[in-house]
Amino acid sequence: MSGLPGRADNLTAGLKRSYEVRPDELEGAVRESLSHQVTLARPLSADPAGQAIRRANRIRRRRTGVGLALAAAVTVLLGAGMVQLGAGTGRDGTPIVVIGDPDRSNRPVPTASVPGAESSSGTSASLIVSETLVNPDGQRLVLRDIGPAEHAQLLPGGDGWLVVSTPTTAGRTLWVVQDDGLVQVLLAGAGSIVLAPDSRQVAWRDGGDLFVAGVVGTQLIGAARTPVPAAAEPIRFVGDSVLVRLDTASAGHTLWRPGAGQLPAAVDRQTLNVYGELPDGRLVGQTVATDPGGTCLAVLDPTRHLQPVESSCDADLTRDGVGGVSTDGRWLLVNGRVGKASRALLIDLRRLGPAPTAVPAGPPMTGAIVWSNDTQAVYLDDGGDLVRVDVGRVRAGKPATPAPVPDVPAGDRPVLVSSF
Repeated sequence: MSGLPGRADNLTAGLKRSYEVRPDELEGAVRESLSHQVTLARPLSADPAGQAIRRANRIRRRRTGVGLALAAAVTVLLGAGMVQLGAGTGRDGTPIVVIGDPDRSNRPVPTASVPGAESSSGTSASLIVSETLVNPDGQRLVLRDIGPAEHAQLLPGGDGWLVVSTPTTAGRTLWVVQDDGLVQVLLAGAGSIVLAPDSRQVAWRDGGDLFVAGVVGTQLIGAARTPVPAAAEPIRFVGDSVLVRLDTASAGHTLWRPGAGQLPAAVDRQTLNVYGELPDGRLVGQTVATDPGGTCLAVLDPTRHLQPVESSCDADLTRDGVGGVSTDGRWLLVNGRVGKASRALLIDLRRLGPAPTAVPAGPPMTGAIVWSNDTQAVYLDDGGDLVRVDVGRVRAGKPATPAPVPDVPAGDRPVLVSSF
């Protein structure tokens, strides 16, 4: 800037400041200034990254804890061979338990074959005697770790047996006994347990529910359930349905088809007991008679709510419900009376008219009746003795007589094993 004539310009005297800055120096200064600003920590109102990291750490710790707990639980359950069935039913009480194979190294070993169980009449029947299974040929198999049994029957294929325990304060137990003696538990803590004739299904009462499941090997699969009245219990399988007695103190039955919902509203109020099934699917049972206190023998139609299609009220039948129909559907062994004496009766179902032929067949029956063919049957009497019935001999006026079962301990009762 030029000044007035005769005066110096307005710049001060002394050292002059240089304004010449190289581009690289300016760039370096700017970088340094920005780096100082970045290193300054300024408080934030929110820290999304920190929150995400802390949340991830909490989730990881929680998953780790749950995984360790589940691993410990699975280890305990596998060590005991135990898995709960029907969890989440929303009811209180002892759970039904399915138990796997705990230790295959402790299998019982069959004992040597012994004579004494052969049948001179050719009737084949297995027995459980004091935790020992006795086959018709006399072979004995020790069944360890099972309690007293009330029912047993052959598995499909004949490679083992299903065994139902007697009732205890903890309920009933269902075992699978393999043909090498290995015993496994399918159910524990159940109420009434009913097996299908072919051993492929099982129904049981548990608390306020009725369950049905398939039996495959040593497992129960496809369980279905329905709530039932307090006194109801399963009685038998009728095809794929379950016959349910609604009240043990009076007549009243219904048929429940698993998977079709709750118990049907249609109820039969005449049937007292059902003894068996005919080849055409109809049932043979005991119904209430018109006379007070009397009963009738009837053929029932399950497709019409157990309505009787044939009946006869002349035979004097007891109300204990013990009876069995022959494999061809012609003969019925049932408990009744001849005069004042209690007897097992043989009735020809093809002549069920007004006056059916009821022939004394032997002493009164207990437990299962096993028909090995159309004309031969086996049962146990009140004393635990074995009674072999031959239809031809009985009709000829020669009732069966009991014979003691060998090697039965005092106070023990053998159990017949049903086949199909």
